[in-house]
Amino acid sequence: MKLLFASDSFKGSLTSEKTVELLGRAACEVFGACEYSGVPVADGGEGTVAAVIAATKGERVTVNVHGPLMEETESFYGIFGQDKAVIEMAAASGLPMVPEELRNPMNTTTFGTGELILDALKRGCRDISIAIGGSATNDGGMGCARALGIRFLDQSGEELEGFGRDLAKVASIDMSGLDARVKNAKITVMCDVTNPLCGKDGATRTFGKQKGATPEIQEALEQGMCRYRDVIKETFGIDCDAIPGAGAAGGLGAALRVYLKGEMRSGIETVLELIRFDERLEGVDLVVTGEGRTDWQSCFGKVMQGVGLHAKARGIPVLGLTGSLGKNAMDICNYGVSSLMTIVDAPMPLSEALERAEELYYQGALRMFRFVKTGMNIRETV
Repeated sequence: MKLLFASDSFKGSLTSEKTVELLGRAACEVFGACEYSGVPVADGGEGTVAAVIAATKGERVTVNVHGPLMEETESFYGIFGQDKAVIEMAAASGLPMVPEELRNPMNTTTFGTGELILDALKRGCRDISIAIGGSATNDGGMGCARALGIRFLDQSGEELEGFGRDLAKVASIDMSGLDARVKNAKITVMCDVTNPLCGKDGATRTFGKQKGATPEIQEALEQGMCRYRDVIKETFGIDCDAIPGAGAAGGLGAALRVYLKGEMRSGIETVLELIRFDERLEGVDLVVTGEGRTDWQSCFGKVMQGVGLHAKARGIPVLGLTGSLGKNAMDICNYGVSSLMTIVDAPMPLSEALERAEELYYQGALRMFRFVKTGMNIRETV
């Protein structure tokens, strides 16, 4: 029997790599000698860079950039293949980088994300995938674009800095300084939301509050975003309210699509393609996947859904080993996952479950594989 392990990380406790190690130990204990392989997986959010460079034997690049408040900070991205890079915008412009008392999207920028893209271009990367979840920003992607040489001017022709507060001041966009290497680069935007730039479902109304925007700040940002949208339409003939995902990451989706000609793609589908997941399914008899918590959201662009659908297309059964089950967790069985098992074996506080995660996961894997072995024995005797 050939096994493939492809689990998401369990946030705060287990990395994807650790799940592969524990599953391998448990499988060998239950089945004796068995053939298995494992690959870290992420859905285009936190952990995407780590998963891709681990699966492709790539390189983690550390670089100094400017964070959401334009503070100097250390960030990272991944390089793999001859000219490919993978970037998490949250590593340079993410919400956790801003202290709670300072969270105000009027004062944050995606400039650091642009610096990561620029560094990748300087190192020769021409195929760049960018995960845009978890932002602290609502600047329409101006900061990112500015780091790449684009200038945003006010009515007086003065250049704007590219914070959320500058949206209302944009009068024109000067593309002449855009780094020439962008024109020869393929940009893939990992985005699993379909929000437009403006309106009740847009960047500000949907995500502004979680980034620290009061109702008054939201109103000011929305008015500014509408002005910014109109300038983009006048300049490029593109209506960002008609682009699904333009409102992602506070409008970074719009900037990457309009200025860099980026292609919007599902995060999990992009990751599975980058790690050549379908090739890893060749000859596999059983796939084991999982995540920290499984609920209805697991069916919308998450790791278990992506792994399940790809395995199902090849007739390969999939089992899920998960931290806990929430509302409508079993809906994931509509996406190629045959069944789920939790690692927690008794009522306990979350803190205890996190502290004992490695032990609980290993014991859960043993129970799961013993069920599999029982099924194999039944089949042999029927």
